[in-house]
Amino acid sequence: MKNILIVIDEIEFKYFELNKLVTNFWLVWEFLNRNYNVYITLKNKLYQKNNIPYGLCYKTKYEKNNIFKDETPLRMCLNDFNFIFFRPDPPVDIDYINATYILSYVDKNTFVVNSPSALREKNEKLYVNEFPQFAPCNVVSADEKIIKEFLFEKKEIILKPTNRCFGSGVFYLNYKDKNINSIIQTITNNNKTQVMVQEYLPQIKEGDKRLIYICGKIFDYCVKKVATNNDFKFNEHNEQTLKFAQLTKEEKEIEGRIKEKLEKDGIYFAGLDVIDGKIIEINITSPCFFINEINNIFNINFEKIIVDYFENYINSRKDTLIGVL
Repeated sequence: MKNILIVIDEIEFKYFELNKLVTNFWLVWEFLNRNYNVYITLKNKLYQKNNIPYGLCYKTKYEKNNIFKDETPLRMCLNDFNFIFFRPDPPVDIDYINATYILSYVDKNTFVVNSPSALREKNEKLYVNEFPQFAPCNVVSADEKIIKEFLFEKKEIILKPTNRCFGSGVFYLNYKDKNINSIIQTITNNNKTQVMVQEYLPQIKEGDKRLIYICGKIFDYCVKKVATNNDFKFNEHNEQTLKFAQLTKEEKEIEGRIKEKLEKDGIYFAGLDVIDGKIIEINITSPCFFINEINNIFNINFEKIIVDYFENYINSRKDTLIGVL
């Protein structure tokens, strides 16, 4: 029987049972239904003894149509797992980075998703610039003068911290705003911290699409994330802000243009946020696949489709991914 470890976020761990809004719940659910041994842990429960990586891991179980975790952790060698999914939410801070260092000591017989080196080296905000044909015009800077020049060139911009998620700390800024200096100084920590600054794409008023990328494939099933009445962006996870969406011909073509690079970088699970054919962000840390909403909108069991595709991918590469089967 195969062993799977999913490193989840602290909030998800606290409210693990019945949390059907999060992607990790559905991954655990489906792998359990396929008779895998599924364990969960937290990034601060990973540790290393000499050159061997370990974790304090909690076994999960399926009971009465729900999933639960044991309360007592087991000390387990990470090399004893077939698959490890590293999916804590940002911020990508020193604690996050240190956890990826430990995962780098996992031997090659264990398939780690996503690659620890990719998580360290490929920033979710800046990674769009690896694909300039799809990236909106942008600058990355902590310098107030450079950001202002970009603002007055584009008239409207979006400023994003480089290490957060779910829209945290993101600002919209218009060149006529009366708080330009204050906003730039706040988000750059007084010109000390680089931020991603992108041109404002007016189509955001209609929402951005979350494209789901797994092992080289972008799925047809997707949702559009729309803003609430008092914000310019999606920041509330509910039925009113997640809508049915279809991929355009241009969006379907993104798959063939990015998959070789993502696979080379060790990125197997990602969520692409797209507005009018432009990729505004490539989520590689803990991409939300909105499984619960997609199941309801499309009347499918998306968790089964995801795991089917993942298993088929592993089987197709069994000669190069030695030892994971």
